[in-house]
Amino acid sequence: MGLRIGFVIVASIIGLVAGELNGRMWLGLMLALCASAAAINLEIMLRRLSVWAFIGSTAGLALGSFAAWLVSFPLAAIPETDSLYLDVILYLLLGYSGLAIGLARGRDFSLSRYIRLLTGQTGQTGRTGKAGHTGGETLKIVDTSALIDGRIADVCESGFIEGPFVVPQFVLHEMQLVADSSDPVRRARGRHGLDILQRMRNMAGIDVRIAGEDYPGLSEVDDKLVALARSMNGKVLTNDFNLGKVCEVQDVPVLNVNVLAGALRPVMIPGETMPVAIVKEGKEPGQGVAYLDDGTMVVVENGRELLGRTADVSVTSVIQTAAGRMIFAKLRD
Repeated sequence: MGLRIGFVIVASIIGLVAGELNGRMWLGLMLALCASAAAINLEIMLRRLSVWAFIGSTAGLALGSFAAWLVSFPLAAIPETDSLYLDVILYLLLGYSGLAIGLARGRDFSLSRYIRLLTGQTGQTGRTGKAGHTGGETLKIVDTSALIDGRIADVCESGFIEGPFVVPQFVLHEMQLVADSSDPVRRARGRHGLDILQRMRNMAGIDVRIAGEDYPGLSEVDDKLVALARSMNGKVLTNDFNLGKVCEVQDVPVLNVNVLAGALRPVMIPGETMPVAIVKEGKEPGQGVAYLDDGTMVVVENGRELLGRTADVSVTSVIQTAAGRMIFAKLRD
């Protein structure tokens, strides 16, 4: 901020001196203030641009200006035309068009994507916009929540899901911030996530890659994950419900660990019997509550009298709620 204020002061002094030499001191001051404001706005805009966006916009502006220079030659040969005004219009129109196109292309540029194109590992996308395979493999962009959760390592170890897995650098940074938190619970979760990542990297046959792509124009990690998955033609691996919905809205494939866990829960049929440990009272009089190993709640009729004990129960009904599956049972005779 101090550097910008100093720049405005110096520009104002130069504008006053130049204006006084030409007999228009206040005009020189106004022009200097306008020029310094434009320079500061340009500097702020450039700070927000990524390197590739800056390169793309610069290249687009250069190509647009070159095209305007080529077009200006035949127009200058037309009699009774003011070539100066035509040149100004051409340079503004084509230069701005090149700048806008180059900026958009630069923001969407992914170095790893073009390397795969050059090496022949092209992705294929269907009409629905779903991600295809990249060189016969589907890239899985791993979210922070999936690593902290830890179950993905067990799934990989079982062989039911294979790589390659891509862990973005901004996800590592977010996990490091969690691991350095002053809150002991958050600190333990962050360190657990880093341990899970190291465990996956040490697994035989599991390919874990660290991606250096970043999107400075996006502030949220979820937005960066969606952009990276789209550029790599991959899938987002997470257990965050909201992130999964954002991916679905933007036609980005998502693998949700919680959905997988729900699909793998054993099917309970009314009349089936099983032993459960009743751990607390239910909401209704006489009810007891137990939990299966996967966290499914079992409401036992007249189970309150067996609180703290294990009992054989018979399933009466199974319902699916927004929070998950719930089983109702009664004590076995």
